[in-house]
Amino acid sequence: MNHSKFLSIVVITVGLLATAGSVWTQSKTYKPQAKVEAKTGKPLVTFIELGSVKCIPCRMMQPVMQAIEKKYGDQINVVFYDVWTPAQQHYAAVYRIRVIPTQVFLNKEGKELFRHEGFFPEAEIDKLLQKHGLKVRRGG
Repeated sequence: MNHSKFLSIVVITVGLLATAGSVWTQSKTYKPQAKVEAKTGKPLVTFIELGSVKCIPCRMMQPVMQAIEKKYGDQINVVFYDVWTPAQQHYAAVYRIRVIPTQVFLNKEGKELFRHEGFFPEAEIDKLLQKHGLKVRRGG
Protein backbone atom coordinates (compact mmCIF):
# COMPACT_ATOMS: atom_id res chain seq x y z
CA MET A 1 0.00 0.00 0.00
CA ASN A 2 1.46 3.36 -0.91
CA HIS A 3 1.87 6.19 1.56
CA SER A 4 -1.05 8.33 0.31
CA LYS A 5 -3.55 5.44 0.52
CA PHE A 6 -2.36 4.64 4.04
CA LEU A 7 -2.71 8.30 5.07
CA SER A 8 -6.22 8.43 3.57
CA ILE A 9 -7.27 5.35 5.57
CA VAL A 10 -5.88 6.88 8.77
CA VAL A 11 -7.76 10.17 8.18
CA ILE A 12 -11.03 8.36 7.46
CA THR A 13 -10.60 6.15 10.54
CA VAL A 14 -9.95 9.15 12.79
CA GLY A 15 -13.04 10.87 11.38
CA LEU A 16 -15.19 7.81 12.05
CA LEU A 17 -13.85 7.52 15.58
CA ALA A 18 -14.61 11.18 16.28
CA THR A 19 -18.16 10.78 14.94
CA ALA A 20 -18.78 7.62 16.94
CA GLY A 21 -17.38 9.29 20.05
CA SER A 22 -19.93 12.10 19.85
CA VAL A 23 -22.79 9.60 19.47
CA TRP A 24 -21.44 7.61 22.41
CA THR A 25 -21.58 10.52 24.84
CA GLN A 26 -25.34 10.77 24.36
CA SER A 27 -26.13 7.40 25.94
CA LYS A 28 -25.90 5.98 29.43
CA THR A 29 -22.73 4.03 30.09
CA TYR A 30 -22.91 0.78 31.96
CA LYS A 31 -20.63 0.87 34.95
CA PRO A 32 -18.24 -2.06 35.15
CA GLN A 33 -19.21 -4.44 37.93
CA ALA A 34 -16.91 -6.28 40.30
CA LYS A 35 -18.99 -9.47 40.07
CA VAL A 36 -22.21 -10.76 38.63
CA GLU A 37 -24.89 -9.90 41.14
CA ALA A 38 -28.43 -11.11 40.62
CA LYS A 39 -31.26 -8.65 40.97
CA THR A 40 -34.05 -9.29 43.45
CA GLY A 41 -35.35 -12.71 42.52
CA LYS A 42 -33.37 -14.91 40.19
CA PRO A 43 -33.17 -13.66 36.59
CA LEU A 44 -33.73 -16.26 33.88
CA VAL A 45 -30.69 -15.04 31.96
CA THR A 46 -27.55 -13.06 32.77
CA PHE A 47 -26.24 -11.08 29.80
CA ILE A 48 -22.54 -10.35 30.25
CA GLU A 49 -20.92 -7.85 27.91
CA LEU A 50 -17.12 -8.00 27.90
CA GLY A 51 -15.58 -5.01 26.22
CA SER A 52 -14.17 -1.57 26.90
CA VAL A 53 -15.52 1.95 27.05
CA LYS A 54 -12.67 2.84 24.65
CA CYS A 55 -13.72 0.35 21.95
CA ILE A 56 -16.09 1.65 19.23
CA PRO A 57 -18.06 -1.60 18.64
CA CYS A 58 -18.29 -1.99 22.43
CA ARG A 59 -19.71 1.53 22.69
CA MET A 60 -22.26 0.64 20.04
CA MET A 61 -23.45 -2.17 22.34
CA GLN A 62 -24.30 0.24 25.19
CA PRO A 63 -27.73 1.32 23.84
CA VAL A 64 -28.47 -2.30 22.95
CA MET A 65 -27.79 -3.36 26.55
CA GLN A 66 -30.02 -0.54 27.82
CA ALA A 67 -32.86 -1.56 25.53
CA ILE A 68 -32.59 -5.23 26.50
CA GLU A 69 -32.59 -4.36 30.19
CA LYS A 70 -35.68 -2.16 29.74
CA LYS A 71 -37.55 -4.73 27.60
CA TYR A 72 -37.02 -7.73 29.85
CA GLY A 73 -36.83 -6.13 33.30
CA ASP A 74 -35.97 -8.47 36.15
CA GLN A 75 -36.04 -11.52 33.85
CA ILE A 76 -32.49 -10.53 32.86
CA ASN A 77 -29.37 -9.32 34.61
CA VAL A 78 -27.21 -7.14 32.33
CA VAL A 79 -23.55 -6.88 33.33
CA PHE A 80 -20.70 -4.96 31.69
CA TYR A 81 -17.01 -5.67 32.33
CA ASP A 82 -14.37 -3.30 30.95
CA VAL A 83 -11.61 -5.82 30.31
CA TRP A 84 -9.13 -3.10 29.37
CA THR A 85 -9.01 -1.87 32.98
CA PRO A 86 -6.56 -3.44 35.43
CA ALA A 87 -9.34 -4.19 37.93
CA GLN A 88 -11.43 -6.13 35.41
CA GLN A 89 -8.99 -7.53 32.87
CA HIS A 90 -9.12 -10.92 34.59
CA TYR A 91 -12.69 -11.37 33.31
CA ALA A 92 -11.22 -11.84 29.82
CA ALA A 93 -9.57 -15.03 31.12
CA VAL A 94 -12.55 -16.07 33.28
CA TYR A 95 -14.86 -15.99 30.24
CA ARG A 96 -12.14 -17.10 27.76
CA ILE A 97 -12.72 -14.26 25.33
CA ARG A 98 -10.68 -13.78 22.17
CA VAL A 99 -12.01 -10.42 20.98
CA ILE A 100 -14.09 -7.54 22.24
CA PRO A 101 -16.91 -7.07 22.41
CA THR A 102 -17.98 -10.56 23.43
CA GLN A 103 -21.41 -11.31 24.84
CA VAL A 104 -21.92 -14.30 27.13
CA PHE A 105 -25.41 -15.41 28.15
CA LEU A 106 -25.83 -17.56 31.26
CA ASN A 107 -28.93 -19.39 32.50
CA LYS A 108 -30.20 -18.98 36.06
CA GLU A 109 -27.86 -21.76 37.21
CA GLY A 110 -24.88 -19.88 35.77
CA LYS A 111 -24.30 -22.23 32.83
CA GLU A 112 -23.44 -20.72 29.47
CA LEU A 113 -26.36 -20.67 27.03
CA PHE A 114 -24.74 -18.79 24.19
CA ARG A 115 -21.84 -16.55 23.26
CA HIS A 116 -21.27 -14.06 20.47
CA GLU A 117 -18.23 -12.07 19.33
CA GLY A 118 -18.51 -8.57 17.88
CA PHE A 119 -21.47 -6.24 17.69
CA PHE A 120 -24.70 -8.15 18.42
CA PRO A 121 -27.85 -6.47 17.06
CA GLU A 122 -30.77 -6.03 19.45
CA ALA A 123 -33.18 -7.97 17.21
CA GLU A 124 -30.88 -10.99 17.27
CA ILE A 125 -30.55 -10.81 21.06
CA ASP A 126 -34.36 -10.64 21.28
CA LYS A 127 -34.66 -13.86 19.27
CA LEU A 128 -32.13 -15.58 21.53
CA LEU A 129 -33.78 -14.43 24.75
CA GLN A 130 -37.29 -15.32 23.61
CA LYS A 131 -36.05 -18.75 22.56
CA HIS A 132 -34.97 -19.19 26.20
CA GLY A 133 -38.34 -18.18 27.62
CA LEU A 134 -38.02 -14.45 28.26
CA LYS A 135 -41.02 -12.27 27.45
CA VAL A 136 -40.99 -8.61 26.48
CA ARG A 137 -42.65 -6.78 29.34
CA ARG A 138 -45.35 -4.22 28.71
CA GLY A 139 -43.99 -0.77 28.04
CA GLY A 140 -40.58 -2.32 27.24
